Amino acid sequence: MSGPRIAVYPGSFDPITRGHEDLIRRAFTFADRVVVAVAVNAAKQPLFTLAERVALIQQAVATPHVDVRSFEGLLAEFARSVGASVIVRGLRAVSDFEYEFQMALMNRNLAPGIETVFLVPAFDLTYLSSSLVREVARFGGDVSQLVHPAVQQALHQKFGR
Repeated sequence: MSGPRIAVYPGSFDPITRGHEDLIRRAFTFADRVVVAVAVNAAKQPLFTLAERVALIQQAVATPHVDVRSFEGLLAEFARSVGASVIVRGLRAVSDFEYEFQMALMNRNLAPGIETVFLVPAFDLTYLSSSLVREVARFGGDVSQLVHPAVQQALHQKFGR
């Protein structure tokens, strides 16, 4: 295999957290470039628009080796379209595993040349999720240790604080 090793890290990132940032950084252990794939999910009502989520990720992870793109449809097709050889998924708890395992098998079926790699977050970030960050911010709690300052400011604006 020649050329850069590309990993795709998909998610809704509503908003991006320090846990997401940790996994993006650690993906460089086995990839030269990481494409953060912001999913359009019609079943969810996100707090931030797609454009806002992309912009916040770009601010939080400003490096030339990270590309932030939105996508709709099958992850396997998106990964193939960007030349990825790896899909990165995070596992915070055992409860995440069954769903992620099924998705990994389906993606392998759809795109046999693309492997899924599971990463566990840093110990101090294991509890962290976007929904938890939104909840804390909604009620005026301090999220400064949980998200990038740009995300913290955006949350304050959304919740009028």
